[in-house]
Amino acid sequence: MKTILLAALFAGSTLTSFAQSDSTGAKTDTVRIGGMIIIKKPGKDGNESREVTITSHRRNQLSNVSTNWFIFDLGFANYNDNTNYAAAQQSGFVTSGIGKDQLNLRTGKSVNVNIWVFMQKLNLVKHYVNLKYGLGVELNNYRFDDERVRFSKNPTVISFDPTLDKASKNKLAADYVTAPLMLNFNFAPRRHNSFGFSAGISAGYLYSARQKIKDDGHKTKLHDDFNLEKFKLSYVAELTLGPVRLYGSMATKSMWEKGLDQTPYNIGIRFSHF
Repeated sequence: MKTILLAALFAGSTLTSFAQSDSTGAKTDTVRIGGMIIIKKPGKDGNESREVTITSHRRNQLSNVSTNWFIFDLGFANYNDNTNYAAAQQSGFVTSGIGKDQLNLRTGKSVNVNIWVFMQKLNLVKHYVNLKYGLGVELNNYRFDDERVRFSKNPTVISFDPTLDKASKNKLAADYVTAPLMLNFNFAPRRHNSFGFSAGISAGYLYSARQKIKDDGHKTKLHDDFNLEKFKLSYVAELTLGPVRLYGSMATKSMWEKGLDQTPYNIGIRFSHF
């Protein structure tokens, strides 16, 4: 079987072979095939048995383009609220009784989930500097601390509804198709669990928005864009600490076309190979 294996390797590759002698004077045959060296040594005491050792002498080559499929992010969603509520009430976008306190979020229950169909890393400088980009969906759930907030549409009005005082859930969901573009710095490119960071921007398009209320076991959903900005541009960053990967994003401006001045941000953990 060893003879057949060696014959097949000879037939399928360009070979370079030569003979050496070990310290006992016995002949040792060495065959080089691409990135492998096959060493064939005689058995002990000159018998007919043979020992074949295969070693590799080629360093692992890193691909200039690496692809990671179906990356999952799990984190928290929130926003910086700089709204002038007196002006917002005067414009009719919010009613009396709605202020910053009513639109505060429950931090532990306002969730961001991202599902990236793919992310690619393009080598720029010896794999230490790379261009990183991808495409996926960004799902944000803003859970209101005051359950009595109610949205209406055509036109959008945010009001205070006392009948929702016993509601168990009240949230605004905003979902985007998003494409990030980052410059990646990898301090240990040949390590499986490397160290580094990425920073750049992402562009998102709002494809779905809705308010979901759960009151006394009944669920209601109202679908509309609620005058949310259709396009969202964000600063994005990623930190790699061995097997742990963290991400963050911060929009460049308010998520609303008018009425409210709330700039969203996300932070969480990324489940990714690079």
